[in-house]
Amino acid sequence: MAGPLILVVDDEINIADLARMYLTKEGFEVITANDGDEGLRLFRSRRPTLVVLDLMLPGVDGYEVCRQIRKDANTPIIMLTARGDDVDRIVGLELGADDYLTKPFNPRELVARVKAVLRRYTPSSSSDEEHSRISIGDVIIDLKQRLVTIAGRTVELRAKEFELLTTFAQNPNTVFDREKLLNQVWGYDYYGDSRTIDVHVTHLREKLEGSKIKIQTVWGVGYKLILQ
Repeated sequence: MAGPLILVVDDEINIADLARMYLTKEGFEVITANDGDEGLRLFRSRRPTLVVLDLMLPGVDGYEVCRQIRKDANTPIIMLTARGDDVDRIVGLELGADDYLTKPFNPRELVARVKAVLRRYTPSSSSDEEHSRISIGDVIIDLKQRLVTIAGRTVELRAKEFELLTTFAQNPNTVFDREKLLNQVWGYDYYGDSRTIDVHVTHLREKLEGSKIKIQTVWGVGYKLILQ
């Protein structure tokens, strides 16, 4: 039985083939595209479980591919960039990517990140109902179904936004520095810029607007969740 379907979109054929080889060895089914148009066609026709997306593509670039995917799907996206420019990473995250890797990268790290992102999109199998929900203010977090409601209204969160909110809600009024959040939420040793946290917190704050909880900045340290 084939594993989760991964779409790799990269104009460097050797990189796409390398990613396919390593991911296939780990039990994933992999399809590849070498430009943005082909990537979007495959995404719409095959509906992959996760997308590995290069930002610098001929024709329709990775930013636009990400925008188009985010218009109608919450599919996790790991972006690839050939440049170590913070702007590339931040813009990609703001468009809705869940994680990123800078080229050249170790293919084993790509596999680890794919697995980590997918774990966070997989509902918990725990049957302990008592511990499967968190209620704080007018926000209810269903850990088993990975659903969040504010005053009865369902709010759609991406995987890491959900994990961030859960971490804060389980520890209200506790200050978390960015390094601790990176290690706890990303689920492995993360070597990215700590501003990744700032981008995700900004998105989470926008989605929590109007609720009775708030993610407060603790200047020079990090963030904490408080009741308003």
